[in-house]
Amino acid sequence: MNTLRISTKSSLSRRSFLRGASVALGLPMLDAMMPDFTKAGTEAAAPRRFFAICNNLGVLPDKFFPAAGDTGRGYTLSPYLEPICAHRDHFTVFSGASHPDVDAGGHPADICFLTGAPHPGSGGFRNTISLDQYLAERIGHLTRFPSLTLGVNIQQGQRSLSFTSSGVMIPSDYKASDVFKRLFLTGSPEEVRAQMRRLELGQSVMDTVADQTNRLQRKVGARDKQRLDQYLTGVRELEQRLNHSAAWEQKPKPVVSEKQPVDPTDARDYFEKTRLMYDMARLALETDSTRLIALMLDAVSSPALKIGDQILSDGYHGLSHHGKSPAKIKELELIDMTHMLLFDQLLKDLRSREEGGETLLDRTVLLYGSNMGDANKHLTSNLPTILAGGGFKHGQHIGYDRQRNYPLTNLFVSILQRFGFETDKFSSGSGTMRGLEMA
Repeated sequence: MNTLRISTKSSLSRRSFLRGASVALGLPMLDAMMPDFTKAGTEAAAPRRFFAICNNLGVLPDKFFPAAGDTGRGYTLSPYLEPICAHRDHFTVFSGASHPDVDAGGHPADICFLTGAPHPGSGGFRNTISLDQYLAERIGHLTRFPSLTLGVNIQQGQRSLSFTSSGVMIPSDYKASDVFKRLFLTGSPEEVRAQMRRLELGQSVMDTVADQTNRLQRKVGARDKQRLDQYLTGVRELEQRLNHSAAWEQKPKPVVSEKQPVDPTDARDYFEKTRLMYDMARLALETDSTRLIALMLDAVSSPALKIGDQILSDGYHGLSHHGKSPAKIKELELIDMTHMLLFDQLLKDLRSREEGGETLLDRTVLLYGSNMGDANKHLTSNLPTILAGGGFKHGQHIGYDRQRNYPLTNLFVSILQRFGFETDKFSSGSGTMRGLEMA
């Protein structure tokens, strides 16, 4: 991103504009806009952020994990960790961890990646709040977008990593161009006024519905009251989102030098879509448009992929059930290595951006993993997990019992504490991740 240098003895207004030829562009957050007391790398100058990535078909486990007994800082990198070796001191790899009781034959478990809710395939299953939305309820008001929920080749309306406190799925944005437009493009004054009118109308509808439902609640039995409580919780959550949107609608958006991306139209261009979503996530974090992002890479819904000039022999899902076929395993290795190369570029990009004396990666808890430990067997144990950045002591392999797994939800407790929240519970997590320390 281009840097604009401003010399000033006092803080530049956040609402400052670049004006010329009857055009006004809102400036992004600059160091010159920060009060002097925030420029020394304090929390106000460099907030903490969270970015979670889930590939719902996982990786070939024997290529991803270091040897079972090879733990600590001196471990030997596995073949899949070699592409990110330049960042060795900035990430931790975990083995022998999983979400307790998140079973159901693998595929339904992706919606529990950030929730840890048990038995997702059972009848009457209702999800719980995801980690990103738990954080959004507490810090989402600090940014234009409380959170971003993204997807690649997503089953629209059916798959997402983000769930509200009432267990309602938040749909994924699956076009990078639309994400860019939301983040950085501003409509005409009339379009802004029209959007404000829509927000006001939505607010009035919510007020009316809530009032009517409160009256109804006094007339029904206990079971219906429970259902109405869940409904009213959803109404209140929607009201909060409407209020938040209205407050930001007339404020200028950040200006970036990047152009709006062009979306691939072919689902086989899975990796180009992934690269673009990584770019959108990095831009959103870099401009402080949001501090919370969840991205599902929906491999289950992806066809035979294009990697360079090569088109693979079968759909991603079909290859994952390789049955030890050497030909299928070879193609899966190519897929997995391409994932790791893209992750390497994401780490490079986050480390190359400085903020308050640290890098963007230093201030971003980056969680990379899967709901699937072994897609060939539909196992949801021993989940491949990498934690990078975010203010933790890294550079190690932390290994737990690969047969009797350690709760991965404890990692979520560690993340919450790193954000400054005094809690020792989240979902099935009842303590911090053993062996992981804050920097």
